[in-house]
Amino acid sequence: MADTAVTATFDAASGIARITFNRPDVLNAIDVATATAFREAVSNVVAQAGLRCIVLAGAGRAFVAGGDVASFGDEPAQIVDALLGALHPAILALRACPAPVLAVVQGPAAGAGLSLALSADILLASDKARFVIAYDRIGAPPDCGGTWFLPRKVGRGRAFAMMLLGQVLDAQAALAAGIVAEVVPQAELESRAGEIAARIAAGPTEAYGSFKRLIDDAFATPLEAHLENERRRFLEATRTQDFREGVAAFLGKREPVFRGR
Repeated sequence: MADTAVTATFDAASGIARITFNRPDVLNAIDVATATAFREAVSNVVAQAGLRCIVLAGAGRAFVAGGDVASFGDEPAQIVDALLGALHPAILALRACPAPVLAVVQGPAAGAGLSLALSADILLASDKARFVIAYDRIGAPPDCGGTWFLPRKVGRGRAFAMMLLGQVLDAQAALAAGIVAEVVPQAELESRAGEIAARIAAGPTEAYGSFKRLIDDAFATPLEAHLENERRRFLEATRTQDFREGVAAFLGKREPVFRGR
């Protein structure tokens, strides 16, 4: 699974997939070809049997610097429509996939790049990372879920200020705001990402999928309905091999060995 703009790998032994934006000369800015390649990479990855963790990354010194505005040309509406026609289904596929998504941000994550990072379940950042929504600079509202993910992370007021004032958050500010789960020194980023991905991949993948669905739905679901959703998903979990293993390990006072099923 590879493309000049996006590369994707899958290690069947560990269940870990890695999707990398690969245009470092333009800070991984997304043009139509890159968006299309990303959608195809996501589609291929989520279809892999035994998938247990997805890592999103960017090559070079940036995660993703947003859309490639230089590619908009004289017909920006057509280009934007094509970009989002590829990016939005890819984001939905990542959110629907039970396997948790880890975004690894080593430098700038701007515009659509920030939205993509926010779409991950866990965001790991180096101390050199920077986060900015940036759409105020081009006179357009955010896309790729920016107005959905960001308020859920930081609250409406902080999200609106970031959008309206073009605020740039460094790694520590993003950690304090709730955007980032952890900040590590740049030199330790890849090793820490590997540790987290391995930890996720060793967990109960189907249960993690329920984590994702319940948390995503919680903001729009009345309490009574949400309690019923929790009940239903817990009952579903009791029929999995991982649940039986977890209970047996708990009673046997040992570490569980989950198989992701």
